[in-house]
Amino acid sequence: MAVLEKIRVKMGVFITAVIGLALLSFIIDADTLQSAVSLFSNKYDVGEMNGKAISYQDFQKRVEYFNNIHQLLTGSASVDEQTSDMINQNAWQDLLSENVILPSIEKAGIAVGEDEMFDLSQGSNVSQVLAREQIFMGQDGKFDRNMLVEFIKAIPTDGSGNLAAYWEYLEKNMYVDQMVGKYVNLLSKSSIQNPVELIRSIEENNVTSEVSFVVQPFGFAEDTTITVTKQEVRDFYNKNKHNFEQPASRDIEYVVFEVAPSLADIAAAENEIEALMPEFKSSANLKNFLARNSDKPMDAYYYKKGELASESPVLDSFAFAAKPGDVLEPINENNVFKAARINDTKQLPDSVFVQHIMIQNPDNAVTEAKIDSLMNLLGRGADFVQLAQENSMDNNPAAETAGDIGWMTQANTIPGFDTCFVLPVGKPIKLQSQFGSHIVRVKERTRPVPKVQLAVLQKAAIASKETFQDYYSKANDVASKSEGKIEKFNQVTQEMNLYPMPAYNIAEGARSIANYPNAREIVRWAYEAEKGDVSQIISMDNKYFFIVALTEVREEGIPAVEKLEKDIASHLRREKANEKMVESVKEQIAGLTSLEEIAEKLGTTVSTQSGVSFGAPGSRSFDPKFVGAVTGAEVNKLTGPIAGNIGVYVFNVDSRETGAFFTEDDAKQRQQQSFSLQIQRLPAILEKMSEVKDNRAKFF
Repeated sequence: MAVLEKIRVKMGVFITAVIGLALLSFIIDADTLQSAVSLFSNKYDVGEMNGKAISYQDFQKRVEYFNNIHQLLTGSASVDEQTSDMINQNAWQDLLSENVILPSIEKAGIAVGEDEMFDLSQGSNVSQVLAREQIFMGQDGKFDRNMLVEFIKAIPTDGSGNLAAYWEYLEKNMYVDQMVGKYVNLLSKSSIQNPVELIRSIEENNVTSEVSFVVQPFGFAEDTTITVTKQEVRDFYNKNKHNFEQPASRDIEYVVFEVAPSLADIAAAENEIEALMPEFKSSANLKNFLARNSDKPMDAYYYKKGELASESPVLDSFAFAAKPGDVLEPINENNVFKAARINDTKQLPDSVFVQHIMIQNPDNAVTEAKIDSLMNLLGRGADFVQLAQENSMDNNPAAETAGDIGWMTQANTIPGFDTCFVLPVGKPIKLQSQFGSHIVRVKERTRPVPKVQLAVLQKAAIASKETFQDYYSKANDVASKSEGKIEKFNQVTQEMNLYPMPAYNIAEGARSIANYPNAREIVRWAYEAEKGDVSQIISMDNKYFFIVALTEVREEGIPAVEKLEKDIASHLRREKANEKMVESVKEQIAGLTSLEEIAEKLGTTVSTQSGVSFGAPGSRSFDPKFVGAVTGAEVNKLTGPIAGNIGVYVFNVDSRETGAFFTEDDAKQRQQQSFSLQIQRLPAILEKMSEVKDNRAKFF
């Protein structure tokens, strides 16, 4: 609601501004007015694709469309935060498809015609979009064309229009799926590995070398004698600009006050549960009593010894040392007070194998008569499996025997089938469930063991208004003394012995920070503030009070050279140090003709490695620069020094062999893997080409 209110307030300002601009239009020229209107409207755009602005209203319409589709599919109008995020993402992807992906595909000359669409929906080449839909799957879990035909026939007779809306959604998905499929196929046909390249790839990857070498590792300490000029930094920056492109991100530091119940709050919870104990001990209807008085309702589960230990060792110990009616006086577990009473004990199996015959008929009298008839037949010795095969509406093809439901546990059972756990093996009974009427019997069960049903009265200590106010005052003390400036924030937190926590590289769309999942307000503040700003109190989950300092701002794109100067200079110093080390090794080993002499001179040892190759198993664990140098070196010729990634190498290729471990299939598979990686990058490439801007984080 806070977000909606913020949008309403901002839109109110926007409308006022537009009215003002309308009045000003009498005294300013049209071009200036257009620029002003554009300035205000851009502020309320959710994004931009191919130069086209995506307004908040347009995006919200798309969100409502996918919200309706979700409601059609689930039958539920309620949407949790995770589902809301998914719907939001679906709406954005739909806009990307419409404004970026499909136009790019169409430019390649690809199209899907009406006849092709008909074939995809009702012809011989049914789209995988339809084949994957649950509503078109038969009892065997496979696509059923008849169900699709029945669905299409029902569309004109559906007065609600829901079927038509859903079919329109499916047709759109079929069209996009077919267009993308054709485009990927076109690209795959363009990714050609000709026979010469194939043969060369196989030959090169099958050549392995056995090599002896000496390596002098690079040091980690920075060489202070090496200097890097500003011009060298700028030259490196200009040459490698494309590698410095970055998304927008923010760094923050924060202190957080977590509201916890005070000693008075804990005492209040203890007094409350103590006052309820007389009624808890005497109540004849524990289910109703707990529904009225406990933080948690009655748990119908029957526990065996040890099952409660992970939740509460005290409860587990009490449950199996007491008898029905016995009461455990209140205990405190992490400021949650619990009292318990043994409600029932039984000998129950952990699991039962259940069979059933399900009867469904709109006429309840017909159903009841059918059930009674089958019960009579079973009473006279009829075969349960045969009756299930002939009469049950549940023809599960995965069932080994007709009528089998399978093994059930208390935690994994069909609502209404709880009676199965106390049924004798082989005795059929009548049951009612949400799916219909059943004749049920237990075919097999595990050995019954003692189990306890426990009634638990629970009262958690909750922070009072006074406690909330106390924590708020502490947080407000930090915020007010910081005066919105990071220098004072640092001073205040040090004086109060508070230790700000850092969070780095926060994306604009981030929804969590560290272990705090609902941090959208903090992220929004960080993207509206300036470096060095300190926030007022930001409340989260009605439990946490944050004060946040913005320590670093990174805008999307390529940073200025000044921002990168320190890192570039460090990189160049390291490169120069490595080159210096290569020259040093070169001077030290001048005139030496064997690796043993070189190793002794450098104070190291000679190592050997076999099977060195670009394609050989295990070669990926080697220094790639070393592998490249070995692959291109002559046999029995001392080579080096050369710089690798981890040090300076001097080596000798002792022998070289041609194997057959890298096959034609390996070469083709590597080519396919390379193509797959390219396809995965394709959406991002198309988005970059279309200059897509995603501003959703400002609104959602």
